[in-house]
Amino acid sequence: MKQNIYLTGIITTAIVFLGAIFKVNHWPGAGIMLTLGMLMLIFLFLPLALTNHYRAEGNRQNLLLYIVTWLTCLVVFGSMLFKIQHWPGAGKLLMIALPFPYVVFLPVFLAVTARNKNFSIHNTVYVLFLLSGISVFSVLLSLNVSKERIDESLNLSRNYNRVEVILDSIPVSAGGDAVAQKIDNLIGIVSGYQSRILAAKGITANEWNRDPLSYTGLEYIGVPSSALVTGDDGPNSDLTLESGLQELISQLETTPGYDQLAKEAPVIFEYVEYPDAESGQWTREMLLFSPAAWAMIYLDGLETNLKLLRTSL
Repeated sequence: MKQNIYLTGIITTAIVFLGAIFKVNHWPGAGIMLTLGMLMLIFLFLPLALTNHYRAEGNRQNLLLYIVTWLTCLVVFGSMLFKIQHWPGAGKLLMIALPFPYVVFLPVFLAVTARNKNFSIHNTVYVLFLLSGISVFSVLLSLNVSKERIDESLNLSRNYNRVEVILDSIPVSAGGDAVAQKIDNLIGIVSGYQSRILAAKGITANEWNRDPLSYTGLEYIGVPSSALVTGDDGPNSDLTLESGLQELISQLETTPGYDQLAKEAPVIFEYVEYPDAESGQWTREMLLFSPAAWAMIYLDGLETNLKLLRTSL
């Protein structure tokens, strides 16, 4: 039995270790190895190890502790896997996993060990240090993965900026119909939003257009909010962009020849109207409560789409 446990542990550790190396170097197969290794750890190695220890101890009163121990490992390691693999719901799972050992495992551990008069207090201290280490690792893992995704996403902004340089070199007729005027006004609004967000980070528009990847701190939520919330009598979100998109879509709907574009515009602009919600719902969800990088990426993409649309008129 012990030989099987040792062999399973070695194989599981090797697969997870190799998967981590592959993941760091972005080699193919990393996700498969990490997923397989984590599944083996949770559903094969841990049940074998806990069952063997439980039988060796021979105290059926401690069965709850073993069950809770496995459940805690399932929640913690499962959330880590979801976060590493960028699977949907990873953030919510990690929010559950961080307090789970303290809220579920620790009370059961203290209640069970309190009945054992020979139980050493040093073991409790070791467990507390272990839980703290797991929590710190989970937080750092979350930050590292989020930063990695931010950096990867900023490549989109760099590509958008390169396309805009080409679009700006294409002559566009001045004036034009009402749709063209709405697009020109909206491009100006987007540019103003970008400038305000960049100014909050001490970045100029030219610096951003040259290389978005060279700036740090863009993963923090709150920068767009501080830049776009105004008002002397109280905080008010700047809804100029939201209202501008509404006006452009309405103009497309009422202008002959733009019927199909009017239907596709909300998808192209990633705009969702909330008829039953208070004004500003879209602005808050799309910009104010997003990391600065994602807000800028959206605005860069919107500006590029608007310029593409403008040149096609």
